[in-house]
Amino acid sequence: MRMLGIDYGEARVGIAITDELNITVQGLETIQRNGSDKIVLRRLDEILQKYEINIIVVGMPLNMNGTISERAKITEKFVHKLKCKYNKIKIDTIDERLTTVEAHRTMNFLDVNKNKKKNIVDTISAVFILETYLNKTKNTLKNNLK
Repeated sequence: MRMLGIDYGEARVGIAITDELNITVQGLETIQRNGSDKIVLRRLDEILQKYEINIIVVGMPLNMNGTISERAKITEKFVHKLKCKYNKIKIDTIDERLTTVEAHRTMNFLDVNKNKKKNIVDTISAVFILETYLNKTKNTLKNNLK
């Protein structure tokens, strides 16, 4: 079973996935929303047919002080759609503050071409979202075993 990470944006949606043992995270793709969640949900249907996913993690864009942003309210509506459509899969959220900043730092470090950044920043952000969730669950498991 794998986990799927989602960076839900206004124009694009980044998708990341774990390996089958939930050890590593890879960027999968960026979906162009074109103003419609139907496009995203259709592509998620295809991804879920191809991979066995047991958890979907969506990044929640909170304000820097931890309060709910306007974008977070829109993301919550998307999460609700996911929970209705994929009710057999655990849907979780995680604070995604600064993941886009971190994604840009990574791309700058790797000297990614400026023209390519726009198309991959959301996928890299999805990787950071899923890695954060994976580390959080591993730490929670470790603490429960103590």
